[in-house]
Amino acid sequence: MSERQKWLTGAARSGPAVDETSDRRPRHGAKSRPSADARRRGRLRRGAGRRADVAGSRVRFERRAAAARRRPRTVLAVAAGVVVLLGALGWLVGFSSVLATRSVTVTGLGDPGEQLAVVAAASIPIGTPLARVDTAGAVGRVGRIPTVASVSVSRSWPSSVVVSVQRKVAVLAVKNPQGQLQVVDATGVPFETVTALPVGVAQVNATTDAPDPEGIRAAISVLQLLSPERRTQVTTVTVTSADLVTLQLGQVSVVWGGLADGPKKLAVLEALLRTNPAVVDVSAPDTPTTR
Repeated sequence: MSERQKWLTGAARSGPAVDETSDRRPRHGAKSRPSADARRRGRLRRGAGRRADVAGSRVRFERRAAAARRRPRTVLAVAAGVVVLLGALGWLVGFSSVLATRSVTVTGLGDPGEQLAVVAAASIPIGTPLARVDTAGAVGRVGRIPTVASVSVSRSWPSSVVVSVQRKVAVLAVKNPQGQLQVVDATGVPFETVTALPVGVAQVNATTDAPDPEGIRAAISVLQLLSPERRTQVTTVTVTSADLVTLQLGQVSVVWGGLADGPKKLAVLEALLRTNPAVVDVSAPDTPTTR
């Protein structure tokens, strides 16, 4: 056997030299495999995590189920509390003496006697719970007073009722068949008997015992055409009929006639008053006369 063959045979028998240190290191680019203990610990951790998730889900489910069971009882308890609260409020407002009527106040009238008459007509019992006061009935009763033009009744919490009254305004004064002096409102309806002519109110002199209602309304319409300054100068109104109304305007007697052509008559009258006449006749405004 040659030397070369001996060398090859020896090398084959002894095998390549092994570097134990290099075998223990992972090759470049290769992942190291965990040991059995590490894998077992990982499995334990994953198992514990799954068990914790299951336990947490079970707890959350049990909480939701308990909340669902409690919900009807909670709703019933809240509803019962609301009913009790409403009942207490209803009793407090409608039946207890806490919010009862203790006073009745009248506004819009300056005369104490008229105020007392309104309180008596309203007939609102003191001590009645404010919520149960019959305001509509009080309005109807006060509205029947002849001198009242309009009325409203309101509650003023916690214990007062307010009656607001608007009094009728006197436009003219007339004498009735009994010789009494009565004032009439803008509708021509007498509403009050007076002993003296109110300031700024003209008296109607009728050619008959009882003034013609149509004539009264015609006289009122004539007065409403006049300016406030001219209206205060009217001292008497003579009503023969609805078509013949005469005004005493200071020292001037004005024959107005009927309601027709009112604005034209007023314009002609204002022009003729500048001539200082004693009598002005504008019943036919296209052909007026003075003297």
